[in-house]
Amino acid sequence: MADYPTPENKEKKNGARQEVAVVAVSFPAQSHLNSLLHLCRRISTYNLPIYYVGAATHILQAKARIHGCDPSAIANLHFHEFPTPPFPKISTDSNSSGKFPSHLLPMFMEILPRFHEPLLTLVKKLSAENDIKKVVIVFDALMTSVVHDIHQSFPNVECYSFQSIPAFFMYSFFWEATGKREILPADAAEIMEQLPSMEGCFSLEFQKFTESQRRDGNFHSGAIYNTSRIMEGLYLDLVEKSRMFGPDKHWALGPLSAVFEHEKADSKSPSECLEWLDKQPPNSVIFVSFGTTCSFSDEEVKELALGLERSEQRFVWVLRDADTGDIFEGEVRRAELPQGFEERVRERGIVVREWAPQLQILEHCATGGFLSHCGWNSCLESISLGVPIAAWPMHSDQPRNAVLITKVLKVGVEVRDWARREEVVSSVMVEEGVRRLMASAEGEEMRRRVAELADSLKQSMVEGGAGRLEMDSFVDHIACIDIDEQAPN
Repeated sequence: MADYPTPENKEKKNGARQEVAVVAVSFPAQSHLNSLLHLCRRISTYNLPIYYVGAATHILQAKARIHGCDPSAIANLHFHEFPTPPFPKISTDSNSSGKFPSHLLPMFMEILPRFHEPLLTLVKKLSAENDIKKVVIVFDALMTSVVHDIHQSFPNVECYSFQSIPAFFMYSFFWEATGKREILPADAAEIMEQLPSMEGCFSLEFQKFTESQRRDGNFHSGAIYNTSRIMEGLYLDLVEKSRMFGPDKHWALGPLSAVFEHEKADSKSPSECLEWLDKQPPNSVIFVSFGTTCSFSDEEVKELALGLERSEQRFVWVLRDADTGDIFEGEVRRAELPQGFEERVRERGIVVREWAPQLQILEHCATGGFLSHCGWNSCLESISLGVPIAAWPMHSDQPRNAVLITKVLKVGVEVRDWARREEVVSSVMVEEGVRRLMASAEGEEMRRRVAELADSLKQSMVEGGAGRLEMDSFVDHIACIDIDEQAPN
């Protein structure tokens, strides 16, 4: 639990902030790049210099795809690039029954060792500057091995791990691993007993990689979570109590996006789908998007298309293949739609094959639902903008994120049952899920519930709100120069 700053010590710590530099180290996958960059943007508003480290192509990717702000215009935010190494030739297998993005693992394994030298050089430079008394490294939990040795090399360096997944997922993993011994509230215990299997969520190679990161130990001084106590208070408390990440210091700093800060006229360029949305009635359109790591087979595309058509609901469908190692190179597969589909649905649907302005689509008054893979960033954006979710999880934390959405928060419906993940989701299942969310009393109740949750989240981020106080607490903690005095017990 964060210790909130008092008025007496706040002024004192403000004067020390120029003596602290923050270095951010992201895992090189889109969702991780995005959420950590938003955290950097938040920290920079406290007059702290912050350095975002990465390969040139991934920094370019993070800048190009961030929603709701222009990172190049943010004061105090500096991008520290190192040359992009040659990546192994990567292609996606859209016909694979397993949806985990194993095709990206060779790129991860190639680039992670390249982080060490430029990160070491930057930290050494900052540590030697007369006006910098402390360097704070905020690192993605999947980058532990990159930071571990550097932390040990400098006495004026503190490290904080960044968790880009929900507390619910983290605690569920701990609860199972420790034999389900924790006594929970009755409703939470029932949900935990019915958790979907972890089978099929990760590849064996990725499991070995994450285990190697855990073996490097809990050397950090605190843990940061991309979530809010308003949504996950119980599970954050349970994670903290479990000490699964070691330290006593924890901060829930989410939702990390530009939802509550950007202006609506923020579009970098006119968008056909936004112009189309302007012509639709309120809450009448379902947004369909499955993130950057999922590819659909031709059969899956066909069933999804026919399901959307049969639902008779308006839709915006982002139809793109998964990212490869370098999003700026290589050809992108163009999935085939059923013959005549776009012509038949042209009065009530639009298919987008390029990168789409997700934040602006979700905040549009015409958008009333989101058919999603349940990636955590997408869940946070949808909830923060008051849009309920039709859950179609694909891999990783997504199946349990779907449980959080549908069973805990009750702001979504299930489209894909994880127990039937080997089956192709039929057009009938798509039709039923879309209609249930968009054209039923149950869907209307979810829109009401998620709107209330969105308002609570918004209020938490204003001056004096719980979320803002949590961020104040974190910044005041790292701005304290006496490292030994501030280390967790």
